[in-house]
Amino acid sequence: MSFPLLTATAVLPAVGAIATAAVPAARRTAAKWLALLVSLATLGLAVTVLLRFDPDGDRYQLTESHAWIKEFGVRYELGVDGIAVALLALTALLIPFIILAGWHDADPLETKSSRWRPTQGFFALILAVEAMVIISFEATDVFLFYIFFEAMLIPMYFLIGGFGDRAHAGTDENASAQRSYAAVKFLLYNLVGGLIMLAAVIGLYVVAGNFSLQEISAARADGSLDMATNTERLLFLGFFFAFAVKAPLWPLHTWLPNAMGESTAPVAVLITAVVDKVGTFAMLRFCLGLFPEASDWATPVILVLALISIIYGALLAVGQRDIKRLVAYASISHFGFIVLGIFAMTSQGQSGATLYMVNHGISTAALMLVAGFLISRRGSRLIADYGGVQKVAPVLAGTFLIGGLATLSLPGLAPFVSEFLVLVGAFARYPVVGIIATVGIVLAALYTLVLYQRTMTGPVKAEVSAMPDLRVRELVVVAPLIALLIGLGVYPKPLTDLVNPAVEHTMSDVQKKDPQPDVEAAK
Repeated sequence: MSFPLLTATAVLPAVGAIATAAVPAARRTAAKWLALLVSLATLGLAVTVLLRFDPDGDRYQLTESHAWIKEFGVRYELGVDGIAVALLALTALLIPFIILAGWHDADPLETKSSRWRPTQGFFALILAVEAMVIISFEATDVFLFYIFFEAMLIPMYFLIGGFGDRAHAGTDENASAQRSYAAVKFLLYNLVGGLIMLAAVIGLYVVAGNFSLQEISAARADGSLDMATNTERLLFLGFFFAFAVKAPLWPLHTWLPNAMGESTAPVAVLITAVVDKVGTFAMLRFCLGLFPEASDWATPVILVLALISIIYGALLAVGQRDIKRLVAYASISHFGFIVLGIFAMTSQGQSGATLYMVNHGISTAALMLVAGFLISRRGSRLIADYGGVQKVAPVLAGTFLIGGLATLSLPGLAPFVSEFLVLVGAFARYPVVGIIATVGIVLAALYTLVLYQRTMTGPVKAEVSAMPDLRVRELVVVAPLIALLIGLGVYPKPLTDLVNPAVEHTMSDVQKKDPQPDVEAAK
């Protein structure tokens, strides 16, 4: 029996979470190092998965399948395609940086609230989220996926509500109430989505007789499973609603600015760069894979929602006074591009959407973590409280600029390739949609450059005149992310080679082919 590599990749951070939580209270530093080492070991396993995966091989590889709940046809089934491998690698890559960036975020404060900040708990919760996200990318049993899709809400709830932004800690009487509100809103939105999905999961079992993604897809392909049109559409809506909440897609997005604004910067990165990717990934794997006809039926409405997300998120980012909420609204706009690429139903669009998931994770991590370092120095999230930072902390300002330029998809940086492919794919089938979506690019340049101008340029404000530049630990966090943004921007081929075969399978599921250019019209 071969080594269960996928199981090990998910179990290692889960065991690490338990071990980290069990470290004695006085050994906070030991807990931090243990969490970091576990995350690095998980990264090593993820790299092994990446190296062993053959993009030109079977659709699902490194598969594992064991009986679990026989009475209900539930199996422990794992397998990865190129899209899952890319997102698994992204998750495993970002967690060590999240841990390093939050090295002191859960150190006890000299206040009564210090008892709510156990360092061991903070890092254990991060590892628990990592384990659940990884197995969500690996699960090919719908019921198994659903369990961890919902279970990750619990550690995220405590990370948001129990370890909030220290920019207001000890000075703002409403800080605790705001964190609690953000955590409860996050939980309620996602729980409602999950409950609706649960009804759809049960309905799928009634129709198909099992929960296996591969078996259901094969039965649909050979005609042995023929869902009634209305049944398929209702099931699709149940799944899509939950994924749209997680993504987040307008108008189900309102929990995200609160959650990111009240979280520490590393937890904000965990939300938008890691956890939210499960929603868009699941649209590709489950919505398109299980319900191709319903996906095609719902495409016009979903494209409209994606366009609204792109424009609405960017417009609200332009008007923000809070740095972290600006990044949150920018992420809503970016997720609109991802959903647009998925439902453009072209290979360029879906390849671009997958690359966008990876590149958005890296660029948002870079920008938000540097913003977190900035906020921790000044003790304020308000843009108006900064000015002239580049004169006193040029390395911090420079990395902030690169992260911002990546956010606006500057050519030469990784997100540009993603956004370009999404727009090309959308324009090929829906020209008007592609044209409208380009407005988001203009707005992204506006909110990014205005943010940099107001915080980093101009006269040096007295409050930032003694601000230190990035320290060694912070440079270790930021430098690899900047290098990846440049490297994947200049040479994205390894990533496109990984995901393109999986995208071809998805296009086959929905029985779509890329539109052919009208040569005669071009003449």
